[in-house]
Amino acid sequence: MSEAKRRVSVVLFEGFELLDVFGPVELFRLDPSLFDVELIAPAAGPVRSSQGAEVVATSGYADAATPDIVLVPGGQGTRPLAVDADFLAWLATWAADARLVTSVCTGSALLAAAGLLDGFRATSNKRAFAWASSHGASVDWVAQARWVEDGNRWTSSGIAAGMDMTAAIIAAIHGPEVAAKLSDAAELEVHTDASWDPYAAKNGLI
Repeated sequence: MSEAKRRVSVVLFEGFELLDVFGPVELFRLDPSLFDVELIAPAAGPVRSSQGAEVVATSGYADAATPDIVLVPGGQGTRPLAVDADFLAWLATWAADARLVTSVCTGSALLAAAGLLDGFRATSNKRAFAWASSHGASVDWVAQARWVEDGNRWTSSGIAAGMDMTAAIIAAIHGPEVAAKLSDAAELEVHTDASWDPYAAKNGLI
């Protein structure tokens, strides 16, 4: 999968989870020669997170370029979007041909509701697992996993787990040495075992 540089398109919406976005973005952009990151939203301009901080999106959904790597975060804003037919139709069409389709936390519920996880294994935030896993026609939901990689679909558990998944994606594209170098630069102790997940038991899922 190794290539010189990849582009990550992050799907923002009102009520997204900050760390779902900026944990991965921090790792992707520690070496700007490896990844570009673009933030897209319903319209270009400020988008309010679940925590109240606003982020400026560079383009709207209608104007978003064909994606290379898609990243869909979670957050309280996923609840209305999971039943928003217009949003789901856009996401399904826009992300269909991306080389990697990824999510953090309850972002996997949006991928599933859009049909983008049908036939794939996936996981989600353990405290919202019952809700997230109620979406999708034929998703193989994995309760105990830090993240799940299935073909070109990558889904992580809740919030901070997105950084572990991102490190694994970087390792898959640019090699484990590069991923370790970036994690060290962030002073981040990464879990490299995708099955490491004490939170499934803590939340009664196993």
